[in-house]
Amino acid sequence: MNGTIGLLALATVVLIAGCTQYTDTDTGEIEQTIPPTIHPHQTAGDAMEQKPEIIPAAPEAELITPPFPKSGLLAIDEEIKTLPDGRKYLVHPDDILSGGPAKDGIPSIDNPQFVSVEEANEWIEDVELGMGITYKGVKRFYPFQILVWHEIVNDTIAGDPILITYCPLCGSGIAFNRKLWGDAVEFGTSGKLHNSNLVMYDRKTETYWQQIEGKAIVGELVGNKLVLVPIDTITYGAWKRKNPETRVLSKDTGKSRQYGRDPYGNYYTDESLYFPVGAEDNRLHAKAVVFGVEVNGEYAAYPESELKKGGTILDTLGGIAIRLDRDDIGIITIRKTDTNEQIAYERDFWFAWFAFHPETKLFQSG
Repeated sequence: MNGTIGLLALATVVLIAGCTQYTDTDTGEIEQTIPPTIHPHQTAGDAMEQKPEIIPAAPEAELITPPFPKSGLLAIDEEIKTLPDGRKYLVHPDDILSGGPAKDGIPSIDNPQFVSVEEANEWIEDVELGMGITYKGVKRFYPFQILVWHEIVNDTIAGDPILITYCPLCGSGIAFNRKLWGDAVEFGTSGKLHNSNLVMYDRKTETYWQQIEGKAIVGELVGNKLVLVPIDTITYGAWKRKNPETRVLSKDTGKSRQYGRDPYGNYYTDESLYFPVGAEDNRLHAKAVVFGVEVNGEYAAYPESELKKGGTILDTLGGIAIRLDRDDIGIITIRKTDTNEQIAYERDFWFAWFAFHPETKLFQSG
């Protein structure tokens, strides 16, 4: 069924009525994505070369934030190709598909407004998912019931331009710094998809950017990628209990949308995809949540189900010893164990992470 439904199916699902599908408990457990009975068992042959270790959780230690590049971009070492019209690309435009809506047909939020927890309590249930960020002491929460209709928020936090992105098709909530060569730049939705994932564009150069990985894939800025900013996908109830002073993205977006109704229905829990992907792997359910990490060009996926078993995971990736911690409300922290430097990660559905990283290692505890 994967990739065969196409645009007609997407149009159908967008019209589906129903309440938001986020049914986790307010403890921070993100249970809604995959019923436990669906997970296929991983075989020993799929284990990593060096078996990671699960140990009891340790007390929190102060994280060190890595230095931010002055340009706002990171250079990538990949072969850059050129189209006959002179445009640079990593992904050929023929492999970038229409998602249905036109450019900016899914409107970004460019002047986000925020409300208090007391105000947000009137329209958000504690069990609903969203994205929570703590950045330079500022705490904000972005409900999925709003992001599912907009996918991009051009925010400014503590004076820094921050890009909040969410692709419902890939379950990927990712934040970036939106500074390009020193300038704060807005991003919008292109109306395009690659490997079923949101393709963004920047409003300065019109370059296409892949949400997963944050790479420029067609246009002037190909050869660069955006800098990840740590952000968590978590229930509203869990986030506000730990961060009662948080501000919450307001429904006052300037657009009329049915906030509180999720147009994707049961998409988040079934195996079907609406668009084709370049590589597939059935070791996990397609929509199983994984935390994807890259260190020194090496990739690994850590299933949420493994981290929920408790404790801390110690691993070596790209020649660097790393540590993954999950706290009592479900916030994930990944760091280098020798320096305590924080490592940003992506929270994706398994199919999406694998489509972009078929060489990935997959953590399994046995």
